[in-house]
Amino acid sequence: MSTLRSRLHALRELRGVRELALFAYLTVFAALVPLMLRLPLPRLAALITRSPGDGTPSPERVQRLRELMPLAIRFAYPLVRPGCLTRGVTLFWFLRRAGLDVELRFGLDPLDLEHPDGHCWIALRDEPLFEQDDPRPRFSELYRFPLAAA
Repeated sequence: MSTLRSRLHALRELRGVRELALFAYLTVFAALVPLMLRLPLPRLAALITRSPGDGTPSPERVQRLRELMPLAIRFAYPLVRPGCLTRGVTLFWFLRRAGLDVELRFGLDPLDLEHPDGHCWIALRDEPLFEQDDPRPRFSELYRFPLAAA
């Protein structure tokens, strides 16, 4: 567990007042993810999916959002839970609003149905984004946001 001092020290990584505001917004949103995940998936999709914002965000902006997520977990744990669901839902929300046409995908490992393991990840142009290892060989995709048009 981190001490209050080390948590406050993490705030030194923020670059100015605008980023502090973004960090606060990201942290509060991430803290609400467990509540949002109690909704049925179609309802959650309707709540968090919207068309990507206008334009394409800079690679620096995308990278900074990626860096702020673990900082939020470190700063606000246990209110912000670690794990792919918190990270995926939060980054999906922020990256789409920044203008990136990402998808949020949910999958299960089909090889262990007795103790199923799941994962969610962000995909950009059908490729996993921010993943150390490609989750597609292990996890069978079951669901994705945005939902396909009927």
